[in-house]
Amino acid sequence: MSDEQEVITEAHGAGSGQMRELIEELAVSRFESDDAETDVPLAALDDGSVHRLANGGGSVVVTTDSHVVTPLFFRGGDIGRLAVAGTVNDLAMMGATEPTALTCSLIVESGTPVDTVERVMESMRETSEEAGAPITTGDTKVMGSGEIDTLAINTTGVGIVQQGGHVPDAGLSPGDKLIVTGTVGDHGISLLSEREGFDFEGDLQSDVAPVNDLVAAAMDAGKITAMKDPTRGGLATSLNEMASKGGVGLEIDERSIPVSGAVASAGEVLGIEPLNVANEGKVVLGVASEDADAVLEAIRNHPQGADAAIVGEAVDDHVGRVILDTGFGNRYLTEPEGEQLPRIC
Repeated sequence: MSDEQEVITEAHGAGSGQMRELIEELAVSRFESDDAETDVPLAALDDGSVHRLANGGGSVVVTTDSHVVTPLFFRGGDIGRLAVAGTVNDLAMMGATEPTALTCSLIVESGTPVDTVERVMESMRETSEEAGAPITTGDTKVMGSGEIDTLAINTTGVGIVQQGGHVPDAGLSPGDKLIVTGTVGDHGISLLSEREGFDFEGDLQSDVAPVNDLVAAAMDAGKITAMKDPTRGGLATSLNEMASKGGVGLEIDERSIPVSGAVASAGEVLGIEPLNVANEGKVVLGVASEDADAVLEAIRNHPQGADAAIVGEAVDDHVGRVILDTGFGNRYLTEPEGEQLPRIC
């Protein structure tokens, strides 16, 4: 009988099954409540929680996220842009496309150049203005040298939606179409290549950006039944979560999934599947079948959505599973195991 103590590993932060099991064991079991005013509770493990306001005044959406990335500054963005965009996007995934306020908490390693922190703060300011998401409060802590790797940021976001107007990630029904708003794998593949010093040809850079304006355009164009931003664990994890939570199967056409030539080539060289790595400026939407073409057109007319595509649909077969049509046959698309790319978001 082993008395070896269980420990947290990088795989617990990868965004897939091991992470969800850890959260359910450590957090949900302790903090979940039976509050009747909570439309999306902690146990839903969605991108945020949704709480009804008094007198039918809508609902407040709350989300929080912590951000660590190596390097701090990378092609297409930096940890500051990542922190603001990530939290704004989590609000948008719940239907709150006009953020009320963000918080900003910094944890900084002693000895970090002030110029480094100033660059991050300026990036956060620019991104918050881009997203229309004011930063209104925060906190700063300084750790000893070696107690933290340079800088970590926590951001919390608050937004308002009309009562019943939130969009869960569990809302798929058979017949709904799945839309991906742009090329996948850009963030994770770009960071890995930069971190490892690979110089691939092509325009390879992170896609980190706030998507709340894009989501608002999609919601105005038709009925959105479910949303997820494919961050940790990539598109594969997001699709599997949406299938499992919605109680449906998904049939996906691999050839329809937008992947840039640069990402496909770099992923092949690195042995990394673009469907399994993080994106920071893309969305997966479930859309009512009759509205799919109109929503796709609205997304493609947005500057961030030119490469958007309908990639599949929800079905009432093989519930909780994702079937990938490769063009040569079908296979299950499963969640990645372990942590392929540590410290990318």
